[in-house]
Amino acid sequence: MEELKKLEEEQRMLIFMKSHGVVSSSNDDSSRFLANLILLLIKPCGDLDLNEKCSLICEQIPAISDSFLEQASRLFNSQDPLQMEDKVSGYRKSCVGNFLPPVSDCKGDRKDNGLKQENFEDMAVVGLDAMQRANSTLEDFCRSYFMFHGMDINAPQSIFKYLPVLSFTECYIYQMDILNEKIVNLPTNKVAFLERGYEMPEGNESWIAKHIDVFRTDPFRSLADQLERHGLLTERIIEEFRCGEEYWALERKLCSALMNQQEISTEDVMKAIHLKSFDYRVLNLLLYQLRGEKVNDLHMEFLSISELLVEVSDDLFDYEDDVLENNFNILRMFVRICGPSTAPVMLAKYIAEAEEKYDSLLKALDPQLCSSYQRRCEEATKEGGNISGHPLGTWSIPPLIIDEELHRSNYLNSK
Repeated sequence: MEELKKLEEEQRMLIFMKSHGVVSSSNDDSSRFLANLILLLIKPCGDLDLNEKCSLICEQIPAISDSFLEQASRLFNSQDPLQMEDKVSGYRKSCVGNFLPPVSDCKGDRKDNGLKQENFEDMAVVGLDAMQRANSTLEDFCRSYFMFHGMDINAPQSIFKYLPVLSFTECYIYQMDILNEKIVNLPTNKVAFLERGYEMPEGNESWIAKHIDVFRTDPFRSLADQLERHGLLTERIIEEFRCGEEYWALERKLCSALMNQQEISTEDVMKAIHLKSFDYRVLNLLLYQLRGEKVNDLHMEFLSISELLVEVSDDLFDYEDDVLENNFNILRMFVRICGPSTAPVMLAKYIAEAEEKYDSLLKALDPQLCSSYQRRCEEATKEGGNISGHPLGTWSIPPLIIDEELHRSNYLNSK
């Protein structure tokens, strides 16, 4: 009797919807789904009125991803109450603390949250972890690059006027970088399984499985769509996105090769280190676009070689951590290519060539800008503890790790 009553209500709602042109009759399942959704909306629920219910849905829809619904389906479609209780317990244990739901940019006017225009699965979203990790990069970018645009870093309005776009872009890139690192450190056979959908992922792996094919297609599509919608996407930014995509592919290739004791090429390593700072170039090009300025190619070239030296400096400082975490690191790569005795010599030669180009381009800058940038480099070097910094710090090669697998094993056993 109860089921018959539900069917009757559903049919009446379908007739009502069609009379108001709310739904077409081309897809019966879609029509029935919408009918039941509207019936749920008009059903009393505490003190919530219809407007509050609609606003609640608009606010929460971005967090209800297909992976969330997948987990909910597995959890609540069980017929056995005891089994369901076990699933709830296991779900809580596996998910708490692993990752936070994405923070969406779709809040605002509750009357129109863009639901008609946006497909939430395709929206560019960022999580809290990515925002926290991107913070130091954003600070360094503002302090080091604003001067090339004649902007005063000590004027808050200079920062906050452009911060939303710059911050969102860098956070999105960091989020994709985090995902790439997770893919790098998955066993090769598991990556293949996830790519083909041969096994049901659990915990964080469901997040990886949902996005793993992004790197096979276009990892920047969602971000590019957002920038284009705001009139900020340029051909040069698109080209830097391609550089980022190529860097991530090289990182996966090289780090996988190191873990599997395979050969790597010098060409791939050199290409990767040059591509690595693509996010700074994206931010800089965005700032030109936000300010309506023509791109200064001399500044871009100078900053590019400066970025390269900073990346090498960071790789020397982070060498042991990068070995433990299997991250791309130029010193790691050189040790594998030419051995521990030759690697420092090879790297020193590379640094000397880059410094020569840096000094040449530095002299071509406006004297005042040159002086300001050198002061900023001095600040950064002091803040970093004067360890292997450029251009005012000293280059120092850390103790080399000959057997990475043994080093990782010893480290884990000491914990």
